[in-house]
Amino acid sequence: MSSIKTAISMDKELFQQVDELAKELEVSRSYFFVLAARDFLKRHRSKQLLAAINDAYDDTPTEEEHELLDEMRDKHYKTVVGQW
Repeated sequence: MSSIKTAISMDKELFQQVDELAKELEVSRSYFFVLAARDFLKRHRSKQLLAAINDAYDDTPTEEEHELLDEMRDKHYKTVVGQW
């Protein structure tokens, strides 16, 4: 796998926090950013997948469908009332 060099800009405080944690984890700053980017992309894909799943299961009846169901229940009730 080939790698690409890039430069990024960030505020000094964030850089210091990244530098400290990278040292604590005993990884280079470059690898730290690779890990962070991978984690961010994974969470983003998970959110997209969850949204797609929620959209697929979002079959809540509309107001029109509720009205139709109520009419069907009324008609069914009138049909069977007194039979049981």
